[in-house]
Amino acid sequence: MKDILQNLKGQNIDADLSQNIDLFGASEQFLIQWQEVKVHPQILDALIQLTDKAKKAGFDLRVASGFRSFERQLLIWNNKAGGVRPVLDKTGVAIDIDSLGDDEKLFAILQWSALPGASRHHWGTDIDVFDASRLTQGYELQLTVEETENDGPFAEFHEWLTKELKDGSDFFRPYISGVGGISPEPWHLSYAPLAHIFAAQLSEDILREKIQGTDILLKENILNNFDLIFNHYVKPYQ
Repeated sequence: MKDILQNLKGQNIDADLSQNIDLFGASEQFLIQWQEVKVHPQILDALIQLTDKAKKAGFDLRVASGFRSFERQLLIWNNKAGGVRPVLDKTGVAIDIDSLGDDEKLFAILQWSALPGASRHHWGTDIDVFDASRLTQGYELQLTVEETENDGPFAEFHEWLTKELKDGSDFFRPYISGVGGISPEPWHLSYAPLAHIFAAQLSEDILREKIQGTDILLKENILNNFDLIFNHYVKPYQ
């Protein structure tokens, strides 16, 4: 791990990348490769430390998702709104989206998928993690709450992670029960020192303007409900 870190630090990377604020994931210019994903280089020290601690505790912490561009988030959104990709209810069960009105579709999607432009993955500061040591052959990673609790394959890992995050870690879980309208995502970690800088820049007006200029399904419904969306699905996590 230390060798990897030294190699990455040797690259020509601006020392204060927090000043290069790309709210909507338009470019990968200031990102670096970590495992199979791209992340902001300023999270790397803390990520390596967390990975090392997990290894000592008997886990193989891997990152399933890091940076996600606006275009990628838009594709996910449009596929869900168009019925190409499943939309889940609060319990993780697929919904018959054709049976819903447009406003109902909108808020059903928002339970599990950020509005393009509002995804924390745009910043490279947020990651989805799992324990690769508990994957059995042929098992397909789902990133569901069921995987993290009771007899789920990652229950032990997340029990350890909960304790670790309380012990002064720079990472935290933004999507927890009782906060905003997004369903809990225990696998989603955010690097607080940098993510808070990005989050503070994302205003309601900036995000609305971005959506107005975007070819997105359910656009009229999004704009008609924009105050509610921002105050319930964005602001509580800033």
